[in-house]
Amino acid sequence: MPEDRQFYLAQLKERLQYYKEMGIERLSVRASLEKVVTAAVNEEIFHPAPASNSVVVKRNSSLFESPLNQSPPAESLESIRTDLGDCRRCKLCSGRTNIVFGSGTYQAKLVFVGEGPGADEDAQGLPFVGAAGQLLTKIIEAIQLTRDQVYICNIVKCRPPSNRAPEEDEITACSPFLFRQIESIRPRVICCLGAVAAQTVLGTKTAVGKLRGRFHDYRGIQVMPTWHPAYLLRNPNAKRDVWDDVKKIRVLLDEAG
Repeated sequence: MPEDRQFYLAQLKERLQYYKEMGIERLSVRASLEKVVTAAVNEEIFHPAPASNSVVVKRNSSLFESPLNQSPPAESLESIRTDLGDCRRCKLCSGRTNIVFGSGTYQAKLVFVGEGPGADEDAQGLPFVGAAGQLLTKIIEAIQLTRDQVYICNIVKCRPPSNRAPEEDEITACSPFLFRQIESIRPRVICCLGAVAAQTVLGTKTAVGKLRGRFHDYRGIQVMPTWHPAYLLRNPNAKRDVWDDVKKIRVLLDEAG
C-alpha cells in the first residue's frame, strides 16, 4: 500500500476511534469513501495499540510572529509573558519546575482554558501534554482543527501541589494574566474545561454541569463550558456531553466565517 494511503488510513482510524470513545457508533459515509472506511475498520480500528501516557508537543517558534495580513493586538502575548516574568505572585511558585504560559496561535478563533498544569505540563512548560492532553487533542481534531490553530492555557500557570484545585488567592493572583491573554487574542469562542475555568471566566459559582451545553457571554465573546478531559478519563460516559458541546462550537465558528 502506498505510504500516503497508509498515512490517511491511520488518520481515519484515529478519528473513528475517537468517535467510538464519544459513544458515536454509526456514521453516514459517501459511497466514494466506503472502500476506504472498510479498509480502516478491517485494520482493527476499534482495537488500537495502547496510547502512551504522555504526548510531547513541540514549542511553536512562530507563536508571536505577526502575519502580513493582520496587525498585532495592542498588547502582545509576548509582552504579557515578559510582564509575568519569573512569577512569585502566589505560593504556587515554590513548587513549580516551569511556568506554563500557554501554547497555540494568537490568531486563534477558539481558546481552550483549563484549570492548571499537571506533572507533565510542569515538566515540559506546555499545557495539556499528559493523558488529558491526548484526549483534548482528539477533541480538537474531531471538530476539524489542530492544536496549532487554537490557543490553550490555564487559570493558573504553576502546578498546584498534588494536582489539587487552585485556591482563591492563587486564582486572584494569576487570572489577570489569563484575561490579558484573552484580550490579546480576541477569539470568537472560549471553551472552558472544568468547573474552575468556567466559574473563573464567567464569575459564577454555578456548577459546570449546569453551565455546559449552552453559550454564555464574556465581554462579547461566546463561552462554552464543558467537562475537563481529566474528568472524561474517569467518567467516559460524559464524553457524549463534550461531543455535543464542541459540535455547537464548530457550528458557531462556521457561521462566523
